[in-house]
Amino acid sequence: MKKIMPWFNDRLDLDGAIAFAKKKRVPIFYGTVWYYLGGISLFLFAVQLVTGILLVLYYQPGAETAFESVKFIVSKVSFGWLVREVHSWSANLFVLFVFLHMFTVYFSKAYRKPREMTWITGMVLFMLALGFGFSGYLLPWNELAFFATKVGSDIAGALPWVGESLLRILRAGDEVTGATLTRFYGIHIAILPGIFTVFLGLHLMLVQFQGMSVPPELENIPEEKRRTIPFFPDFVLRDFIVWLIVLNVIALLAVFFPWELGQKADALAPAPAGIRPEWYFMFMFQTLKMIPAHVWFIEGELFGVLFFAVGGLIWFFVPFLDKQASKGIRSPFWTWFGIALVAYIIILTIWGYLV
Repeated sequence: MKKIMPWFNDRLDLDGAIAFAKKKRVPIFYGTVWYYLGGISLFLFAVQLVTGILLVLYYQPGAETAFESVKFIVSKVSFGWLVREVHSWSANLFVLFVFLHMFTVYFSKAYRKPREMTWITGMVLFMLALGFGFSGYLLPWNELAFFATKVGSDIAGALPWVGESLLRILRAGDEVTGATLTRFYGIHIAILPGIFTVFLGLHLMLVQFQGMSVPPELENIPEEKRRTIPFFPDFVLRDFIVWLIVLNVIALLAVFFPWELGQKADALAPAPAGIRPEWYFMFMFQTLKMIPAHVWFIEGELFGVLFFAVGGLIWFFVPFLDKQASKGIRSPFWTWFGIALVAYIIILTIWGYLV
């Protein structure tokens, strides 16, 4: 190592990187645990990449081959079942921790000046994470995924002006077919990872340059009086321990709660009862079910899509709408807005599974 490390140091300036990491400090306060949520999300994305690459070695996209190739992976390939289970569970946990990370950032007002762009890039990553979930859901080409994708793409087609074109782009035609599967496969393994990596790099760069935010009520405390720990090696080692715990949780879920492959998709068969989307789309799905056929002069489904579009834009640009946050003041309106949104998502999701 005494010979290898100087060789790398001369070419990569590792001393400079280590000095920068040691200079960075992590605040210690009641919300320090929130800082681990972003790291867990990053780790789960890495697990997705590794397991996804392993699955791609055997997966064959196509209406006649996709289901059979997944069945071959879980039944014939050594530890193939484990790789698929880890990929499926880490995908769901990835979305969960991205949700948690987003809301902790929101309630700590970490989007306030000068971190508006950190929030924007994080929101783009959040939408891409949902895109991963939606595109990957169809790839096993089973009955549930086929009809859920059909329902989900129908909702996209309800958008005014661009809906019909967007529907054809998503489905690679008018109906969900093998061409749709191939398109979703390309989106899932090439387009989304490429875009996600770019925005992830921007997001991490902004976090490194701007440091870790503290809640507004702690910002007035002088930095020399705040309790902190070095980012490297103290916080990094703690992050690794948390990642190891998460990996063990994924392994336990994969072994004791495996995902069923189900039946192969058949476009001519009737839709099975109780078709539902993944849990992170359930609150939207349940909302659309509750909206009447017409709201005033607008078709019910279109009204629901517009409702979520407007709500998404408000959430996306909240750093610029919450004027008091940049002054270090917690706005009661935006705090209750976030609480109402969390309650709405939880209640509608539970309701969707109960009815």
